[in-house]
Amino acid sequence: MFKNASSFSLHIEEIARKNRISHMDAVLKYCEENYIEPDDIKNLINKTLRDKIENDMREAKIGRAHV
Repeated sequence: MFKNASSFSLHIEEIARKNRISHMDAVLKYCEENYIEPDDIKNLINKTLRDKIENDMREAKIGRAHV
């Protein structure tokens, strides 16, 4: 497990970058690979990661609107 939310956030960013997926998908991938419920890691999602997830969702929504 992670010592703090910052180290978890960095790990999620690395998953997202390596797999070219959104931050939310990276969180879900991490949970799936480690047999963890997303609700169990909510305290590890810091403001920076939360902002990146929200931004990814906004960008996806805008992308769908232009299709």
